[in-house]
Amino acid sequence: MLKLDCPLQLSPVFKPKIWGRHSLEPLFERPEIAGSTKSAISVASAPTPSDIGQNDLIGEVWITDDQSRFLNGPLADLTLSEASQKYGARLHGSGWKDHRFPILAKYIFTSDWLSVQVHPDDDYARLHEAGSAGKCEMWYFIHADDEAEILLGVKPGVTQEKLRASFEKQTSRDLIHRFRPKAREAVYVPPGTVHALGPGLILFEAEQNSDLTYRLDDFGRVGLDGKPRPLHWKKGLDVTRVDLPAHRDLPRLEFREPFGSRRYVVASRHFAVEELMVQKLVTWAGAPERVEVFSITQGNGRVETEAGWLGYRSGETWLIPPATGRYRVVPRSKTRMIKFYIPDLEKDFRRPLLKRGVKQKEIQKICFD
Repeated sequence: MLKLDCPLQLSPVFKPKIWGRHSLEPLFERPEIAGSTKSAISVASAPTPSDIGQNDLIGEVWITDDQSRFLNGPLADLTLSEASQKYGARLHGSGWKDHRFPILAKYIFTSDWLSVQVHPDDDYARLHEAGSAGKCEMWYFIHADDEAEILLGVKPGVTQEKLRASFEKQTSRDLIHRFRPKAREAVYVPPGTVHALGPGLILFEAEQNSDLTYRLDDFGRVGLDGKPRPLHWKKGLDVTRVDLPAHRDLPRLEFREPFGSRRYVVASRHFAVEELMVQKLVTWAGAPERVEVFSITQGNGRVETEAGWLGYRSGETWLIPPATGRYRVVPRSKTRMIKFYIPDLEKDFRRPLLKRGVKQKEIQKICFD
């Protein structure tokens, strides 16, 4: 039987967007050749060219896309979708029954406003979107220009009728809270929250593995095909919750660890996100009940197992199957990584934070049922 018992590297998938960027620094090298295509591109390894053209703006880099490919180990050259379908719980862990990977994670690079949009919850999506999952998400800002802004949650007193009128006039930004995010700020975006990202941002996003989005206001723009992008007012207003607060600038609950430090960023039943700073050698092992993923945002070093070692560097994504035995992370330079997984909220977040002396009121600000 095939053993899924070692760390596995995944390739990124690059997505052209009208609001994207040419440069993906400091996380990724831009893949391009002379030709141009408007579809997503999976890059098997960093030196390999792709079909993204010189003038294409890349807005998203999906790191757990269905078409992400494994670059080492027993699953080498399989896509994440193929491996998920074939190996199920052996890849995902006993706590996840679906044959689709549980979390979609990506990096977003903006040079213009994204559309004003909203996502449905699971109940609405199952009823109206052929059984699809809804979409709960979080943002973690890597970089924000001084003037960068986000829209998050409608202002007090705004009704569904006022929102609909503002969408028709392309003035919805006037009815939504504006904030200036900061580097390392975390935001939680539950279904029903009206939101938009502005220019000048680089961020990590984790969400349910669903790309279900209702676009409400696109400010009259055209898409990559030169045509206006479709709007979804009926469904969008159906799921919009004008009462939801803006869960932003979440408490920074960060603590020293023998290897460096750990920050508990945010957790819900759909995902948990931690940020780890690794400055010294550390030994870890897989979690039997779940798959864990590490995204390297800074630094380089080695991942060592009994079978040998592989180098890692910024921009790479490493998946840890449940049966993974002991492995070592050996940093050559200070390494910052984002870890994400499907949590047991009590065991993974609430109890550890209470033991560290964090008040229940603060825990509730980053831990959502």
